Parts: sequence; structure tokens; C-alpha cells
Amino acid sequence: MGAKTGLLVYADGDVGEILRAAPEPDPEATAALLDRLYPGWAVQEDEPSTLGDGCYPPYGTTYATRLPGLDIICDQRVMLDEPSRLPAHLVEASAGRRLILHAMHSVVDWLAFAVWEDGRLVRSLSLSPDDGIVENIGEPFPFEAPFWAGEHPVPDEPEWSEEPYPLPFHPLELGEEVLRGLLGFVLEGEILPDDADPQEVGLLGFRLTDPSDPDEVARHEAEIAEAVSRMGPPRLFTYGADGSLVEIPAE
Repeated sequence: MGAKTGLLVYADGDVGEILRAAPEPDPEATAALLDRLYPGWAVQEDEPSTLGDGCYPPYGTTYATRLPGLDIICDQRVMLDEPSRLPAHLVEASAGRRLILHAMHSVVDWLAFAVWEDGRLVRSLSLSPDDGIVENIGEPFPFEAPFWAGEHPVPDEPEWSEEPYPLPFHPLELGEEVLRGLLGFVLEGEILPDDADPQEVGLLGFRLTDPSDPDEVARHEAEIAEAVSRMGPPRLFTYGADGSLVEIPAE
């Protein structure tokens, strides 16, 4: 599993049904959406993408589209450890609609999602094996039940860790079910007949700059570069004759 997402979706109806019939993005309508959600920000057009490829854009890049009954924003800025803390103006923009936040990162097995109905938070969950359950608000959705009931345990892998997986399920596995249950598509795993194809949903690309913090993107990139510089050299492994992992010596 290697999917990553930073999604914010405003919906008037069944998201999967709308995605299955999604027309090409409307530049004027999408620009109006960005003006509403990012008032006063500098907006520069960038290369387009698709929902399948663009749901985790580079930091500072936003992919978006406004469809009949559905608005989609893909932006790393919505990847919050506590989804309930989504900025108030983004929640207020969902008046009379359903708002869905979906964020996950495969490197750290992290999932966060939240749902607001007409501006009222009804569900928020954020968890990872390192941090445990960071936020758990509201009643779980029916598609969550098998996971909390222990029906999707993570198999023990002694070659990676002597300790059992610290959560009753893998966050990314639940993350795909959240995508299907709330948005009508998946990024990885089995594709069902009623699933929408995210590669068929076009998104327009933009570079957004917050006028109150014009150095935000550069600062973020510098922090990432510094973190990478502190990491040791990569280690490569292969499987031995007995099935165990054997490190490949560096050349």
C-alpha cells in the first residue's frame, strides 16, 4: 500500500455517481471556487492532473474542479493531524452540503478523515501506528465496523518488528474503504463495478500563495530537505533461501 491523499470535497449528493458522469473541468467555475476558499491568495495556473494522480499534489500546488453538485480540492494543506481543526472558513463554505476531508500518508501508515453535515462535525478519525488514535469523534460509519471488530488484523512480520502491529487494523486499508464509502472510488485494491475511475476525473492545477505567509512553500521545502539530510543512507534487503530478509551490502 502506497497511496497518499490530501482531499477536501464539498458534495450535494452521491459523490460516486457524480464522479462517474464527471464532465471536463470548467476553468471559470473552478477559479470562482478557489476565490471563495482562498480569498486574497495569489493564484497562478499550473499543469492539470486527474483525481487519481493529483489527490496528493506537491506542497504549494492545488488541484481542483467544480462539477455539478460537487467541488474537489486536492491540497497538502488540508492534511491535519486533527481534522476537526480544519479552518473555520473552509467549514463555513459547506453550508447546506456535506463536507468530506480525507488524508493519508503511506510512509507513516497515517489516516485522517472527517465529515461535516451542513457545517456540523459528525465524524473525525485520525490514527497511525506511531501516534495511536489522535482523534476519534462521533459515531463510526457502517463500513468502519469490521475494522474495529478485529476482522482486518495486520499480520505479524517478525522480520520487520518483534512487536505486534499497535492498531487493530492497517490505517491505509481502512482509508481505501473510507474513499469508497464516502467518495465512491479507491486508489489501491480491488475495483468494484460501481466504483468511479479517478483517472477519468480531470482536475485543473494551480500554485497558491498565502499573502500573509509568502515564504510558506520555500520554508516547507527547506524543512523537508533538512530532514532528508539527517537520514542515513538507504538500506536494501532481499529474501534469503529460508524466506527471511537479508540486507544487501552497500557497494
